[in-house]
Amino acid sequence: MPSDSTIQVRQVDRYRWLVPKQGPMRVDGLVFADRRLMADVRGDQALQQVVNVATLPGIVGHSIAMPDIHWGYGFPIGGVAAFDPDEGGVVSPGGVGYDINCGVRLLRSDLVVGDIRPKLRELMNQIMRDVPAGVGVGQRDLRLGPQDLLGVLEKGARWAVEHGFGVPADLDRIESGGALSGADTAAVSPRALERGRKQLGTVGSGNHFVEVGYVDEVYDEHAAHVMGLDLDTVTVFIHSGSRGLGHQVCTDFIDVMLRATAKYGIDLPDKQLACAPLDSDEGKLYLGAMNAAANFAFANRQVMMHGVREAIERVLGRSWTKLGLDLVYDVAHNNAKWEEHQVDGRRRKLCVHRKGATRAFPPGNAELPAAYAEIGQPVLIPGDMGRYSFVLAGTERASQETFASTCHGAGRQMSRTQAKKSVRRDGRDLRREFEEMGIEVRAASFATVAEEIPEAYKDVADVVDVVHQAGIGRKVVRLRPLGVLKG
Repeated sequence: MPSDSTIQVRQVDRYRWLVPKQGPMRVDGLVFADRRLMADVRGDQALQQVVNVATLPGIVGHSIAMPDIHWGYGFPIGGVAAFDPDEGGVVSPGGVGYDINCGVRLLRSDLVVGDIRPKLRELMNQIMRDVPAGVGVGQRDLRLGPQDLLGVLEKGARWAVEHGFGVPADLDRIESGGALSGADTAAVSPRALERGRKQLGTVGSGNHFVEVGYVDEVYDEHAAHVMGLDLDTVTVFIHSGSRGLGHQVCTDFIDVMLRATAKYGIDLPDKQLACAPLDSDEGKLYLGAMNAAANFAFANRQVMMHGVREAIERVLGRSWTKLGLDLVYDVAHNNAKWEEHQVDGRRRKLCVHRKGATRAFPPGNAELPAAYAEIGQPVLIPGDMGRYSFVLAGTERASQETFASTCHGAGRQMSRTQAKKSVRRDGRDLRREFEEMGIEVRAASFATVAEEIPEAYKDVADVVDVVHQAGIGRKVVRLRPLGVLKG
C-alpha cells in the first residue's frame, strides 16, 4: 500500500475528497474536509487507514472519513464503513474500538447562566463527589451483584431506570431506546464482567467528562426551541462509555478475530483490521458481546446523569424536575449496528461500523422520538474544555451519503504524550489558565487535564463547519463551558 503522501486523492468539491479505488481496494474512499483539514489528514496515517478499510470483504458505498479523522487502531477514528452480509461482509472490533459505545448525552434545564454562576464552584465540587472519576475508579455506593450486572448487559439504560436512576421518559431520548438487541451475556468473559462490576455510573479517564455549560449562540431557532436549547439555557454534557468492561470485550475478541481471519482466508493489509464474516460463529459472538458492552455504556451514562441531577438538586435546593433537567438526547460514537440503508438503488440490511462517528438520522426517520420527527435527530458534538461544543441535527443528505453518519468531536491533533510534554516545557499553570477563562475544572488528576488541553484538539468549529456546509449535519446551537469534571 502507498504511504499517505502518495495516496491518490481527487477533490470533488470544497468539502469532499475522493480516494479512487487502487490495488485491492473494493470501494472508493470518501473524506469530508476543507483544504486546511485535509492537509492535517495527509500528515497523519489516517488516510492510509481509509484505504485499508476499503479492502475489507463486503464493504459497500465508500470507506468514509469525517473531518475529525485521526489515526486509530485498525480503522481511523472518525471512520464509517458499512458491510453487506450477502456479499461476504465482515465485522471488525477495530471498526468499533476499545471503548465500545463511548458516547455523549446532553441535558437542558430551565436555568440560565445568571442562575448558576454564583453557585458554580459549589456545584462542581458536588458533581465531583456524586460522579466518581479517574483511572480505574469505581462507584463508592453501587456494587453490582452477578444478576444485576447481567441485567445491565441485557437491558441497558432500562435497567437503570427500573432501579430508580431516572424516569421512563428518559429512554425515548436515547439512541436505540438505550439498549441494543441481541446482547449475548455468555459471550462476555469473566474478566470483563469483573472489570465492569464496580464501574457503573463513573466517568473514567482520558477524554471523558461531565461539563456544565450554556447555549451562547443559536443558528436554527426552531430546532433549538424544540430541543429546549434557547439562548443562555444551562446545559450538561456527559461523555463516557463502557469503561473496563468494554475494553476487555475488545481485547478478548481481537484474539478471536485474528484466528478467524486466518480460518476464513481473509487477506488484510493490517492485522489490526482482524475480522470475521457477519454470518460466522465468531462474528455473531463478537456482535453479541459488543451489544452487551454497549448496553453497559448506555446504563453507565444513565446512572451518571442521575448523579448529576442529584448534585444540582443538592446545590440549588430544588428537584431536578422543577429545574427542567431533561434529557435532550444520547448518542453513541463507537458501535457496529444493523441498519437499513439505500445502496446502489436498493434497500439493504447492513452492519454499519461507526468509530468516532455519530449517527445522524434525518427528519421522518422511524427511530426518532416523536418530538424530533420534524427536525431530525439531535447530533451532539463536544469540543475541548476551553472553547465550545455544538448541537446539530441529522439530515437527508447524510442518510444518502454517509449511512446517516457525521463527525463526533474535534479530533486530536496532539497525542496525549505530546500534550503533557508541551505543558511541562512551557511551565504552564493549568488551574490558573482555566480560572482566567471563567471555567471551573475538577479532576481526579491534573495529569489528565494536561493531556486534554484545548490545543491538543482541532478547533471543533472548523470540523462542524465542514459538516454543515457539506450538508451531512445542520448546525442548531453552540455551547460554552462553565465547569468541567475530568477523570
